[in-house]
Amino acid sequence: MYQVTDLHLSLPDMTRKPLVGAAPRIHILKGLTFDVPKGAVLGIVGGSGSGKSTLGRAMLRLLEPTSGQIVFDGTDVSHLIEDQLRPMRRRFQMIFQDPMSSLNPRRRVGGIIAGPLRLHGMETAGKVDDALEMVGLPRSFASRYPHELSGGQRQRVGIARAIALRPDFILADEIVSGLDVSSQAQVLNLLEDLVRELGLTLAFISHDLSVIRRLCSRIIVLDQGKIVEEAPTEALFEAPKASYTRALLQAIPLPDPYQVWD
Repeated sequence: MYQVTDLHLSLPDMTRKPLVGAAPRIHILKGLTFDVPKGAVLGIVGGSGSGKSTLGRAMLRLLEPTSGQIVFDGTDVSHLIEDQLRPMRRRFQMIFQDPMSSLNPRRRVGGIIAGPLRLHGMETAGKVDDALEMVGLPRSFASRYPHELSGGQRQRVGIARAIALRPDFILADEIVSGLDVSSQAQVLNLLEDLVRELGLTLAFISHDLSVIRRLCSRIIVLDQGKIVEEAPTEALFEAPKASYTRALLQAIPLPDPYQVWD
């Protein structure tokens, strides 16, 4: 489904731009190679600044790679122009980290979900209600504005907008990091159900390995723009090979039932 080969990406560093001439470039992604099989759930994990969100945006061609290949379902999308990408964008969608900033505050929920459908020339009749039902929200929410919803409900609207187009691949970028524990569990359960029911391929970006373990069958670990480890989830937790992976695992808080607080 997704094949990434020797992916490099650099961006201009505007904080060091001289008065005359081009800004120096920062090399963010450094030769990444991996694939996401059809129907798989891949976890992409790393600390802040490791390049995981940049990788996600490159995979969806929101950023154009400097070199390397990104092949989606047999088509190299690495350097396609926007007119060539437009028909393919319906097939891969993104769920953003902060639903409050990614949902238009001036539009009702129904219009937010229907927008991508209209953009791709698809019928909207019934599809907005279907998408809301699939994410566990009542149809009446179509008339509400984002500020009238809780954080978990807004994130469900973001998921509904992504699945309304019936994509083949979804990338979820830190989508539970701003939610409380109960809302996190509900959203993760929802994603599991959608992957199974719709046959989705999913890439899930997070800095939290405990969340990744709950959802993903395979994990790649990024550090400073490089893949330091790639393994099936349980194998990585049981016997991590990279020192960076071990450090991430050691950062997971473990409850101690015998601890007594003063």
